[in-house]
Amino acid sequence: MSESYRQLLDATIQHVEGLKARGVRHLAVAPETLRVLTTAVPRAAAPPPELRSSRREQAQTFQPTIAKPPAPKPQTPEPRAETLALSSLERIATFAALRERALACVKCPNLASSRKNVVFGVGSIDAQLMFVGEAPGADEDESGEPFVGAAGQLLTKIILATGLSRADVYIANILKCRPDTPGETAGNRKPTPAEMATCIPYLHEQIDLIRPKVIVALGATAVEGLLGKTVGITKLRGNWQTYRGTPLMPTYHPAYLLRNQSLGIKREVWEDMLAAMEKLGLPISEKQRNFFLKA
Repeated sequence: MSESYRQLLDATIQHVEGLKARGVRHLAVAPETLRVLTTAVPRAAAPPPELRSSRREQAQTFQPTIAKPPAPKPQTPEPRAETLALSSLERIATFAALRERALACVKCPNLASSRKNVVFGVGSIDAQLMFVGEAPGADEDESGEPFVGAAGQLLTKIILATGLSRADVYIANILKCRPDTPGETAGNRKPTPAEMATCIPYLHEQIDLIRPKVIVALGATAVEGLLGKTVGITKLRGNWQTYRGTPLMPTYHPAYLLRNQSLGIKREVWEDMLAAMEKLGLPISEKQRNFFLKA
């Protein structure tokens, strides 16, 4: 085997292994590439010295003719096929088993040791609309239910304004445990990327089993955890995204609305909710369309 051929083969193997590490399982390979890789190459006489350096450079810059699929988005694997085939009763049983696994989770020792409750989620397993927030706060850690504090009460009002109730939707967080705050008696902190990466598989399974038609991401941290995007929420809100095949609407977190009483900000959040309602085919009255519009 010539040195050039060996280098080409090594480059091909490294490239394919890199794709495999990113989750790619199928490749489209051009026929001419297969012929090159599978045909035995006779040992050639050593090239003249003046050609060796140029051939070495060509071998180093050569790229195999392999159709490269787009790199997968961070933390967004495709929904598992087996969950799509589950019957209604099987979905309920699988969801209950998932909840038990989450309640017993100790993958983040610092969070497991400081929490009072695992905040799994609440709502209907048949919900068409799903809300995803950041992480539990003190009130949620105490009760074991997401969005029950002041921000949660505002979220409930927003849901009711759409004509739905909390029982009609599903509410969950990126993190199931309250982020610990050593040495502090109050306040919250943002989950770390490592904490989000560790916990988000539970959310993946929740989404796969609930199968919502629309997801509303509440705040920048929820968007970062779901989409891997750290772009400011002001740039993303109001613009449809796609998460695991499901339309996703980024909007402000209710806690932000509590800090900012601007009528314009409230209207922006409501416009995001109107877009979600339209996507779901929910009826929208003239009164609802005019919420937070100046007289």
